[in-house]
Amino acid sequence: MSVPVVTDNKKKIKRGFFAVVTGRTFIIALLLAAQFVLLMWGFERLGEYIHLGSAVASALMLIYIVNSRSDPTVKLTWCFVVALVPVLGIPLYFYIKTDLGHRTVQRSISRCITETAPYMLPAPDAGGAAALALEKSDPDAASIARYLKDIAGFPAYTGSEVTYFPLGENKFAAMLTELEKAESFIFMEYFIVAEGRMWDTILEILTRKARAGVDVRFMYDGTCAFADLPYSYPEELRARGIKCQVFAPVRPFVSTHYNNRDHRKILVVDGRVGFTGGVNLADEYINEKVRFGHWKDTAIMVRGEAVRSFTLMFLQMWNSAERAGGCAYERFLPEPETVSVPDAPGVVIPYGDSPMDSERVGEAVYLHLINTARQYVYIMTPYLILDGETVTALTAAAKRGVDTRIILPHIPDKTYAFWLAKSHYAQLVDAGVKLYEYTPGFIHAKVFLQDGKMGVVGTINLDYRSLYHHFECAALLCGVPALADIRADFEDTLSKSQRVTRESVAHEKLHVKFFGALLKIVAPLM
Repeated sequence: MSVPVVTDNKKKIKRGFFAVVTGRTFIIALLLAAQFVLLMWGFERLGEYIHLGSAVASALMLIYIVNSRSDPTVKLTWCFVVALVPVLGIPLYFYIKTDLGHRTVQRSISRCITETAPYMLPAPDAGGAAALALEKSDPDAASIARYLKDIAGFPAYTGSEVTYFPLGENKFAAMLTELEKAESFIFMEYFIVAEGRMWDTILEILTRKARAGVDVRFMYDGTCAFADLPYSYPEELRARGIKCQVFAPVRPFVSTHYNNRDHRKILVVDGRVGFTGGVNLADEYINEKVRFGHWKDTAIMVRGEAVRSFTLMFLQMWNSAERAGGCAYERFLPEPETVSVPDAPGVVIPYGDSPMDSERVGEAVYLHLINTARQYVYIMTPYLILDGETVTALTAAAKRGVDTRIILPHIPDKTYAFWLAKSHYAQLVDAGVKLYEYTPGFIHAKVFLQDGKMGVVGTINLDYRSLYHHFECAALLCGVPALADIRADFEDTLSKSQRVTRESVAHEKLHVKFFGALLKIVAPLM
């Protein structure tokens, strides 16, 4: 009985070592050590010249950063780091700016996006029906749809039905039903996978389907190897007949690529039904395992023409990691008339966001919903780590009379993220934004709802990691009946949440305020 324990411990030590030497923390520690050594040497040998050289280097670097194209909040962080510790800050800035180890991935993903672009929407419609429907019903929705299509490359679809799941348990049950119906292919792309009831049940179905001739492809993020899955897990799945890819597997070399994780959650069955949302493949997401109280998460199932974009988003990531290159995309794209739901009202726009380009698509959609809201904007998010643009949008919406409400966790999964969220509370509450904490436990949902006309369900958190660094996905829902279900769920969740008041903010513990303020300065780097 002792041998497996020793083996497991060795694997954990190995995974932990790789995590350390490939992470940004390790690089920062090295640069801090280098700064200390250089300063000691400088003070001993160069005396007053070290002060002059450091001041000149810092001044030149600050001028460069202020004139860069970064977000103002990101600029402020870098200016603070460079001014405080130039020997650390200047090399770290260029280390991240040059994207060491990142460009090969960028080229590969760009190639796959270019390959799939012609398939996003088949001729002859080219999105005409959906665009016309939005122009007539909601000009605000039409404008963001134009952005998503013309700039980001994601078209709008009619003929698509949306089912909203207010809990991970609901999504899990629907997943099992749809997986059993698979006849041609199953595509799955998830950030977290952990052995347990949820994954073991899904794996049994995938194994049966693969042995029956269904093309089963499974992709997960490389961070799972830190704690959730062994490094050999892809081989175990392949032995079952399941094709498997690991996105950005962790290897012992230094690269900023490891900062860009695949945070998406996508399931596509036969090109006719697709799932996305916050729910990963681990037991806490269906409350089979208790972590941070009750786990509140959400998801949607899309049936119809809009599934095409989820299929192509999956294939973009799959083919970017596939050494053999591209594939025959047509094989996985059924004709619209064979999957369309003709009587389904509204428009659905699945979209993705990539850190490999200059477009912050996820934030652009969120800001549009906030800035064009007239009656209300309701938000559920696990994290509230905001840049200046988002703070301005939220406070301006509340000040112009929009009922602006945000539900956050009461029991956090990450203490530092909780402290950071609370650092925004005073400014938001003073502006009239209504903040709530979900008292039964942890909120992992990523949901926006605006005026009952538009909504978003997906994987995109209100934090820098999701908005700047991760691969993400979501669906913009315009005029679909499921928006009423989202509102009902929001109100139900609100009834289980406690209001954050000026008094509760004022009486927050001193160490929470201090560390929140301190972390806020470096939040864009976390």
